[in-house]
Amino acid sequence: MNSELIIRRRTPVAGAPVEQQVAPLLARIYSSRGLLDHQKLGRSLQQLQTGQEMQGLDQAVTRLVTALEQKQQILIVGDFDCDGATSTSVGILGLGMMGALRVSYLVPNRFEYGYGLSPEIVAVAAQQQPDLIITVDNGISSVAGVAAANQAGIDVIITDHHLPGDELPDACAIVNPNQPGCSFSEKSTCGVGVIFYVITALRRVLEQRNWFAERNLPKPNLGSLLDLVALGTVADVVPLEQNNRTLVYQGLQRIRAGKARPGILALIDISGRQRSRLTATDLGFALAPRLNAAGRLDDMSIGIECLLTQDPERAHALAVQLDGLNQERRGIEQEMQQQAIALLDELQLDAEGELPFGLCLYDPEWHQGVIGILASRIKEKVNRPVVAFAAGDNGELKGSARSVPGFHIRDGLDAVAAKHPELLKKFGGHAMAAGMTIAAEHLAQFQQAFDTEVRRQLSAEDLQHSVLTDGTLSGSELALEVAEMLREAGPWGHNFPEPLFDGEFTLLQQRIVGQRHLKLVLMEPDSGIAIDAIHFNADTSIWPDDAVQRVRAVYRLDVNEFRGQRSLQLMIDHLLPL
Repeated sequence: MNSELIIRRRTPVAGAPVEQQVAPLLARIYSSRGLLDHQKLGRSLQQLQTGQEMQGLDQAVTRLVTALEQKQQILIVGDFDCDGATSTSVGILGLGMMGALRVSYLVPNRFEYGYGLSPEIVAVAAQQQPDLIITVDNGISSVAGVAAANQAGIDVIITDHHLPGDELPDACAIVNPNQPGCSFSEKSTCGVGVIFYVITALRRVLEQRNWFAERNLPKPNLGSLLDLVALGTVADVVPLEQNNRTLVYQGLQRIRAGKARPGILALIDISGRQRSRLTATDLGFALAPRLNAAGRLDDMSIGIECLLTQDPERAHALAVQLDGLNQERRGIEQEMQQQAIALLDELQLDAEGELPFGLCLYDPEWHQGVIGILASRIKEKVNRPVVAFAAGDNGELKGSARSVPGFHIRDGLDAVAAKHPELLKKFGGHAMAAGMTIAAEHLAQFQQAFDTEVRRQLSAEDLQHSVLTDGTLSGSELALEVAEMLREAGPWGHNFPEPLFDGEFTLLQQRIVGQRHLKLVLMEPDSGIAIDAIHFNADTSIWPDDAVQRVRAVYRLDVNEFRGQRSLQLMIDHLLPL
C-alpha cells in the first residue's frame, strides 16, 4: 500500500432497527450500507419483484406465445461476456421448458462483428431463416440492425439493460428497465435478469391458458435457472440491491445444494472451489473469468455449450478448455499490463507532474479481447477513469473503458460525443464500464476531449487513492466464528461490498510464497492473539522487510481450510509499514 492511500471508515446509522435482529457487528455493517431492515436483505423469493411493471413485457410475451403456437424458428442473439452467455442459456433453456422446439443461438464473434445486433449479424442470422430474433444483453442501440431484420421480414424482441441512446430501435417489443417510461423499480437488473423476467412472464400467461396441461408438458420450475441468473448478475458487476441480492442468494443456495447445471459444477471443480461453501465472490473471481475468457480469446459458444450441456463429462471437458483459455488470457494480460505501466511512465504530465484525469492508453500489439481487463487493472493502480485501445479493422481503434465512483462513463462519453460529433463512431455501456470505436487518426483528439470531460466532473481530491473500511475489530472479533458469520451474511458485491476492516498489528513473521504472495503472521496488540494472513500480489520491492515490526493493514476475514482443519485467515488488501 502506498503512503498516499487514504483510509476512511463507513458511518453506521445509530439505533437502526436492524440492530435488534442480528449481531451488533453485523448490524453495524448492514446499516453503514443503508440496510436498516434485516427483512430487506434479500433472501426469500416471496420478496422478489414480479417484473410485471416492465415496459414492453406484455408485447414480448404476446409475440412469444404466437411463436410457440405456430412452432416458429426462434434465434437468440447474445453477447460475448458472462452476462451474455448466461442470458443466452436462460433464453434457450427457458423457452425449451415452455415447449419451444426450434430455438437456436448466435453470438457475434467480437473480432469479426463486434457487439450487438448489427446489420452484418442480421445477414448471418437470416441464413437460419428465423421467424423471430430475441436479443439478450444487447440490442438497445441496434437501430440499424433491427431495421435490417425488419426489412428481411424477421421480427425482433429486444431484452437488454444497457442505457439507450436518443433513438430506440423499431422492434416489436423492447424490454429494458432503463428505457424511457419504464416504471420497473429495479433499474440495476442485468441482462440475464431481464430475460429471466421475460421467461417468468411467459410462463405465467401460458399457465393461464392451460398450455402445459393441454400439451402434457411438465409445469416448468424456473427456479432451476437461478444458478445461471446468479452467475450472470455477479459477473456483470451490477449493484447488489435487494432484488439482485435475492436472485444471487437463491442461485447460490441451489448451487451449494448441488442443484446446478453440470457446466457450473464443472467450473467450480476446475477452479478449486468448494461447491457447498460457494460465495458470490467465487462466482465473480473464479467462474466468471473462465467463461469470459472464451469470449475474449476465442468464441463464447464454448462457454454457452458448457452451460447448456446436461452431460457431466462434456461439461468437464469444456470447463477444462475454458480454464486453458483463461490461463492464456492471464499471460496476455500480464504482458499488456507491463506495457501499459511503461506507457504511463512515458506520458506527458501536467505542470504539477500529474497524470491526466482521464487516461487513454494504446498499443498496436494489444489484444482486443483483453483491453477491458487491462483498463480495469490500470484504473485500480491510478484511481482514475481509463480507456484502453486496441487496433481494429479499417483504421479503427476499439476502446474499453472503466471508471471510478463519481464519473458515469457512458454519460461522459455521451458528453464528449455531443461536443465533438466526429470523434466517436459508436459507444455504449453503463456507469462503470463502456466500449467505443474511434478512428485511429482521432486518438490524440479523443485523449484531450476525454481528459477535459473528466476534469469537468471530477476534482483532484476525487482522484485521491482512498479505501472505505468498516473500522477496526477487537481481539474477540478476530475469530473464526465471526469470519463464518460474515461469509454467510451476504451475498456481497457491487454497492453492497464485503466487509473490509483496518487495524494496527505487530508483525511476527513474513515470507514470500509462490512468486509474489506475502505470507504473514500478525499479532493483535491488545489480545496478543497471533493470526495468519496473506497478501496476494504484494509489491516485492517493499516486502518482505525484516526491519518492519508494526504494520497497518486493510483486510477481510477469511476461513482457511487445509487438510480438514479450518482456521481464521486475514486477506490483506493493503499493507503499510509503521
